[in-house]
Amino acid sequence: MDPFSHILLAYLLGFGVFGAQGLQYVVASAFAGALPDADVLLHPLAARFPLLRHRGISHSIVGVSAVAVVGTFLVPRLLAWGLGAGFGTGSPIYFFVALEVGGLSHVLLDAMDHWSVPIFAPFSKQEYHFDADRIMNFGAMSFTVFAYGIMLYERGRVGLWLWELTTDLLLIAALIYFAVRLAARWQAGRARVRLGFDDVIPQANPLIFLLHSRTESEGAIRIRVVRYHLVHGARGPSQILSLPVGSGTTPNVPPPEAALSLSYPAALAASWILGETHHFGKVAGVPGGFEVYWYSLEMASFGRAAGVLARVDMATGAVTTKTAWRNPERVFNRVG
Repeated sequence: MDPFSHILLAYLLGFGVFGAQGLQYVVASAFAGALPDADVLLHPLAARFPLLRHRGISHSIVGVSAVAVVGTFLVPRLLAWGLGAGFGTGSPIYFFVALEVGGLSHVLLDAMDHWSVPIFAPFSKQEYHFDADRIMNFGAMSFTVFAYGIMLYERGRVGLWLWELTTDLLLIAALIYFAVRLAARWQAGRARVRLGFDDVIPQANPLIFLLHSRTESEGAIRIRVVRYHLVHGARGPSQILSLPVGSGTTPNVPPPEAALSLSYPAALAASWILGETHHFGKVAGVPGGFEVYWYSLEMASFGRAAGVLARVDMATGAVTTKTAWRNPERVFNRVG
């Protein structure tokens, strides 16, 4: 999730806890909302100490609490230096709570999507992700832009009561959004089990999910995907992709499946996104071979998806790739 959304959520939650009379704590909470991602500065040490990687221990309860303890003594001084003496005064306990609220809001927001966080590290290596929201959600981003815009506009222009009301309404809207997303995810999880799928992939519309499964057996990878609406159920039949493993262009493998098999390793090597997210592929014949579009089921918006367009020469087995941002349903109409 982007840092602006993290700061906004931490600010709103801090305001919900402390109100306008505790503005120094609200600002401290907003500051803490961005701190877990400072772990990127520790990247050179991550190879030797894996817990210091991005979305490592900094995205855990222990990590957030450790930062809050240290921040209790440092943040008030920083706020007083940057914003005025009034922002540096207050209860150390309240500053600790504010920093804890901001840091944990960051962890919660990161856990909403597919990329996981080790909430109980270092005591447990288990990582958690709710799969309740998109990695790229332009609706949520639009809310962030709107919230910043209206708060900046109101600054110095409206009375205190209206500013408080606006902030309360923004907080309520954010809480309703998360409640709807999590409730929808719970219902989608029940449908996943009932229909025999393994994974739930949220879409921009909180009522729509992709149900996904991937199995490997008898020399083939089988990927199955169906679009599921929480009210109307499955939207059409499942899409099934059968990908031979290690078959190359042997006579027993039909050419489209052989093209999928040949292009798959090259596509994974060309895009880290495919390796980090659930994905699917489409194939079409062209003179001398096939075009294959491997695309992410999660890094998608406005009908387009991040992926890799591969051209397979069936005479030589040569594969060329290029990354693309295309509509999977129309991708081959644009290949030239």
